[in-house]
Amino acid sequence: MKVTALSPYPHRPHEGVLLRELHHRVDQGIASAIDLVSAAVIRADGTEAKAALSDVVELLHGHAELHRALAMPRGEALHDVATYIRKLGCAMRQSLLDRMGIRLAFATESLPLQSERCWRLGLIVHDLIVTAAKHAYFDARAGEIKVKLRRIGAVVNCVVLDNGSRLARAALGRELQTRSDLARGLGGRIEHGFAAGFTSVVLSFHLSERERQANWSMATRRMRSPRPLKARSFATPGSGSDLSDQVERPAAIGADPNLLRAHPNELSLLRKGSDALGELLSPSHRMDAL
Repeated sequence: MKVTALSPYPHRPHEGVLLRELHHRVDQGIASAIDLVSAAVIRADGTEAKAALSDVVELLHGHAELHRALAMPRGEALHDVATYIRKLGCAMRQSLLDRMGIRLAFATESLPLQSERCWRLGLIVHDLIVTAAKHAYFDARAGEIKVKLRRIGAVVNCVVLDNGSRLARAALGRELQTRSDLARGLGGRIEHGFAAGFTSVVLSFHLSERERQANWSMATRRMRSPRPLKARSFATPGSGSDLSDQVERPAAIGADPNLLRAHPNELSLLRKGSDALGELLSPSHRMDAL
């Protein structure tokens, strides 16, 4: 049986087709809503009514961009998840965070992942940012959310921190279960850390062999480069106090011993980065604005 080219899953072709069709229908639904409200702006009487409806159109455009940013990358090639989640962050600013006055900052390094795994990581990051924005109590502080991404050997650590109070967080059983299921799909796990007024979440997972080879080749090229390469990062406009380094540090998963035996050169990277997770959780970790 020939596998259709539309499917991102060669071993599960129908799931890929259905997912893309569902995404297309939601996209069309949002576009129809934008057209209807835009027409209502033209027919509306009064400046206030037109302004309110125009604001709704702008909001719908933001959600349309977010929906497109959440789409699974196409093709069998590896995709840079840093680029993927930065685009996702820009869309989240437009649709949600800017309106709430919450600052969003990213510090990432290039990390090639398979399309489905890139998408899963994006869904988790999206869920963690939305949860922080909606349920954190910032208590007169400028709201701030940070997302940091780093590879340590064959292990990826993605950290999401916010400066909202954990005491005001709602019981998020369903959300916790959903993101845990997504993390298990990556072969990883999620750990939570808390302190007074701060929360950190760490997602850790192992690279697949194909991803490990691609990342190791990229790291080797960087080490041979005469110029040091900086991690890509951005922050949304706005001010906000730095997140405290007193956040309780969640434990990340360790390196796969089988991979280390097969690729002993990575052990030196792990030793040099033994406190890399602690650095990710530190407010001194650089977060540059665009």
